Amino acid sequence: MTTAIANDRLQKRFDKWDADANGVLEREDFHEEAAKIAHGFGKSQDSREVEALKDAFDGLFDYLAREAGVGATGAVTREQFLQVTGDLIFRAGEASFNRVLGPVVKGIIGICDKDADGQINAEEFQAWLAGVGVNRAEAKEAFQQVDTNGDGQLSLEELLAAVREYHFGRLDVELLG
Repeated sequence: MTTAIANDRLQKRFDKWDADANGVLEREDFHEEAAKIAHGFGKSQDSREVEALKDAFDGLFDYLAREAGVGATGAVTREQFLQVTGDLIFRAGEASFNRVLGPVVKGIIGICDKDADGQINAEEFQAWLAGVGVNRAEAKEAFQQVDTNGDGQLSLEELLAAVREYHFGRLDVELLG
């Protein structure tokens, strides 16, 4: 994968998360992202699952702000975001990546896991993709790509691996919207 592809994908992520389009990421942008995902799944903003997702996004913002050196009430610039996320994805290793993004992915699983088995089946995955703004028509093919063990269910580990593979340019399924 080229640096240009990675940079383009991280820039796209920044733009999607910059809810108010003011050129910086603030805690409220992450609250808006959680609200958007909840709305996409038809969940009440005060449901237990949505609260868990909000908490996960708060944790992600705290990580980004801390690593960028701006503090919990600060704002993360595009350049800081690119540096921090680039380091996380490409240098810190899989364990660090999973520790930071795992709660967000787990939060989304909690919202769309209708049968509460902790995994995502094909129908739930289609709802996930629709909930983060990905075209439903692509869901079947995407599910096959992400279901690396072929068991018809997506685990937290498979989903985190898919997010990493997306950023490495080896998968075109964008799970975080």
